[in-house]
Amino acid sequence: MKKQLLLGDEALAQGALDAGLSGVYAYPGTPSTEITEYIQGAPEATERKVHSRWSANEKTAMEAALGMSFAGKRAMVCMKHVGMNVAADCFVNAGITGVRGGLIVVAADDPGMHSSQNEQDSRFYGDFALIPMYEPSNQQEAYDMARTGFDFSEKTGEPVLMRLVTRLAHSRAGVECREAQLPPALPAADDARQFVLLPGIARKRYHALLEKQPSLVQASEESPYNSYTDGSDKSLGIVACGIGYNYLMENYPDGCPHPVLKIGQYPLPRKQLLKIAAECDALLVIEDGQPFVEKQLKGYLGNALRVKGRMDGTLPPDGELNPDIVAKALGFENKSTFSTPPIVEMRPPALCEGCGHRDMYTILTKVLREEFPEHRVFGDIGCYTLGAGAPFHAIHSCVDMGASITMAKGAADAGIYPAVAVIGDSTFTHSGMTGLLDCVNEKSNVTIVISDNETTAMTGGQDSAGTGRLESICAGIGVEPEHIRVVVPLKKNYEEMERILREELLYPGVSVIIPRRECIQTLARKKRKQAK
Repeated sequence: MKKQLLLGDEALAQGALDAGLSGVYAYPGTPSTEITEYIQGAPEATERKVHSRWSANEKTAMEAALGMSFAGKRAMVCMKHVGMNVAADCFVNAGITGVRGGLIVVAADDPGMHSSQNEQDSRFYGDFALIPMYEPSNQQEAYDMARTGFDFSEKTGEPVLMRLVTRLAHSRAGVECREAQLPPALPAADDARQFVLLPGIARKRYHALLEKQPSLVQASEESPYNSYTDGSDKSLGIVACGIGYNYLMENYPDGCPHPVLKIGQYPLPRKQLLKIAAECDALLVIEDGQPFVEKQLKGYLGNALRVKGRMDGTLPPDGELNPDIVAKALGFENKSTFSTPPIVEMRPPALCEGCGHRDMYTILTKVLREEFPEHRVFGDIGCYTLGAGAPFHAIHSCVDMGASITMAKGAADAGIYPAVAVIGDSTFTHSGMTGLLDCVNEKSNVTIVISDNETTAMTGGQDSAGTGRLESICAGIGVEPEHIRVVVPLKKNYEEMERILREELLYPGVSVIIPRRECIQTLARKKRKQAK
């Protein structure tokens, strides 16, 4: 064994490599990005030619990973929690097709919305798809679960959902790594009845998935990641899930006096749950995220036992947990170790000085406010979302990846003029192209600004799928070439930018304006590398 100091993301990635991973598929999204980046930089991944290129979006990543599994190889697909919404079509159906080579789906959730639009809990997706799930409590478990998860996936014939949270993904700890293995190559799937989900086949596959559920529950009951520790004070039993177990034990460094059921694998271990419920007067559920286990416990137990947690106010209904919050739920004096000192001022994020998005917004807001007072600007997910704040206050919506174009179309359909969409190059190829096709097909009166910094900047400068091809993509979709306009967002070009923007706002159809200038952060990194 060798010990390494790893982020939770990195520990998971190393575990997958040591398990004989053949390919990782992902779209960058905090807090999951470092998983793929670690594999991209790992010498053993290069030596073994492990696939690690970024995918256009989470749906294509999920489908490609399932294709690698079909071929008998071990694959992993990684995304943040909202990416599960994009991948859901294939993800849910993968539970019905099953897998050939082991397949782990990593969903990195973001309680507290540090960099996200919502706090959705990916465990509901795993439960919905009826597949097994892992939830590590620390970095070592993240490694171990990835290291053994592919074997479990192949044994059960199902994908495995691995759920992380931000605090675990982005904190470091020492991890004992074991010798890497190269699993025996499995032949590609040759049974068309497994992967062809025609209704007659799908009904049989779904019935087979339902029949697996008792064995999946039994696997959880026997799992080393689910452990029951007895305690002398049975006035309260504690069910601690994932990183919630760490927060509990930080309050009991000498051992918890209450019975504790630690949950790291799902479906829930029914035997242990019934045991702790039978022995204790009340239960406290500690889970970072939504009340997934708490709701199921209420379903198991009805009104026979009081179940405390997020739903009854013992724990806050939103935000991430920490040891102090858990201490308060346990009735301890809250020392507020994790609170922000009053002297510290919160500083909202802002666009970098010199960023091309700044120049784009400067001209966009000037022209719209001076000449089109009834305008509405529909924003999207990326660095340019910061145009919602000072000094620009430029956008009126930001909902999900790609929504800028389709919301602008809907607003134009309702009579709003001008309806402007602002979207980045990576987000456009992620999920904006189909919206543009709708606009073209209906000749919608919209102006679309694809602010192109030639990278996926918000998550650290990963490759953007459309770099060098945006004009061709827009023309191929059907935008009239004379209304695909490229500008360089610099102060010396402000007059030209104003003129082009004004012309396209007045055009009663689909216009695409592409302000293009490389992200100053990625450009600075290139220059530093060249200087070495």
